[in-house]
Amino acid sequence: MSLRRARFVVALTAALPASTAPALARAQACCAGGSAVTPARLEPHEWALAGAALRAGADFGSYNTDGHYVPYASGDSEVDFEQDLFGAVRVLRRGQVALLVPLVQTYRATTLDGAHFGGGIGDVNLSARYDLLRAGESEYVPGIALLAGVTFPTGTAPESSPAPLAVDATGIGAFQGNLALALEQTFGAWLVNATGIVAARTARHGETLGTQVTLLAASAYSFPNDTAVALALSYAFEGDATVTGGSDIPDTSKRLLTANISVLWPFGNFWRLVGGPFFNPPFHALGANQLATGGFTIAVIRAWT
Repeated sequence: MSLRRARFVVALTAALPASTAPALARAQACCAGGSAVTPARLEPHEWALAGAALRAGADFGSYNTDGHYVPYASGDSEVDFEQDLFGAVRVLRRGQVALLVPLVQTYRATTLDGAHFGGGIGDVNLSARYDLLRAGESEYVPGIALLAGVTFPTGTAPESSPAPLAVDATGIGAFQGNLALALEQTFGAWLVNATGIVAARTARHGETLGTQVTLLAASAYSFPNDTAVALALSYAFEGDATVTGGSDIPDTSKRLLTANISVLWPFGNFWRLVGGPFFNPPFHALGANQLATGGFTIAVIRAWT
């Protein structure tokens, strides 16, 4: 799973803890604000949800091995699409599990190889979260949640792609295990989140991708009508890949900074829309061995109480 897709999966599979709070403003912050940051998150009064999400992004450049940003050459382009089906169900009073099934498509064009389009099913993700302490239960201690997940190699790895320019590559070709710690607190109508995720991958074709670390920080503001706006920053990095025996493959480490804005709009009694733009800032040293992308996500969710 690429760094870009990893963060999108994290956002859709309950990477942040559910919470409750006694005051009305605090309850709005934890519920609407939390859902704005994490679409597949169950609100405290919900026992299940199902949804569909669309992600579209156009690459406008890349970061080389040294971290320098390089704009795309004239005639070269890439546009990525993803449609996700996801659901979550509460299994304990403080726990929930979530499943995400992605469909991935890529349009890629170069002056030498022409334009090509392809895609297929991506890597399926299964995750779980348990809240040790919910936001608002303590005035001084934030909500604390433990998270775990596994991503299955159901997609097509780049080296297994038969298509020109590997446009039907939709996965990494390895299992990925994730562990995370999430902290969350409300301050009136504001909600603040911080999450750290560590991901390790199994070997594939004699090599193993480096351990991936993702740091997420988000803040959301909830309005009286339960509409919410959230701003999130994430920074993901991973070490060099290794070959069988433990030797590093030089210059294969990756890093990427992503910023996104999300707006949540509830409608009806059980439905909500969540969406907004995202981009990778095109500045030197903010990325390495990754593409720089700008685009948007939108998700529609139906919940059961």
